[in-house]
Amino acid sequence: MSWFDRARAAAAALVMALGLGGCFQPLYGEAVHPGLVEDLRAVEVAPIKDRIGHYLGDDLISNLNGSGETPAAKYRLTVTVAQNSQTPTVESQINAATSATVIGKATFTLTKIDGGAVIYKGDATSAAVYDRTLDDFANLRAARDAEIRIARSLADEIGLRVAAALGAKS
Repeated sequence: MSWFDRARAAAAALVMALGLGGCFQPLYGEAVHPGLVEDLRAVEVAPIKDRIGHYLGDDLISNLNGSGETPAAKYRLTVTVAQNSQTPTVESQINAATSATVIGKATFTLTKIDGGAVIYKGDATSAAVYDRTLDDFANLRAARDAEIRIARSLADEIGLRVAAALGAKS
């Protein structure tokens, strides 16, 4: 097969791919569920306790309403977060953990502000692993980075479930 035939085959594949490019739509997009974007922006995220709650709340607000606008809230998302840490491996010579796993579990409820009817209730769990050293500050910073990763993962999961619940409603 000459280079010309390969180039022609690649061009044909590219033309076919471009033709099908408009066929795909986001699962929870505006075209499939009209009004969903406005509903997601109208979700008020109640303050969440603790440092991981601060990170989670910021990520949820950004995921649900990334526009910077503050429309009148129609829904309230209440989230509680529990977190624990496990150290599965311990170095026997120095008797210190060499890694740790931080596990975060969020329980959340989406309610209507008018009347307080529960639309969706669920929970999500995420875990992040980090290496530990003999330096306390490095361990503290690594644990905080793990919390940030957990908060981002939980926000993504909760955001998808909220979008699914609001999309099924309409």
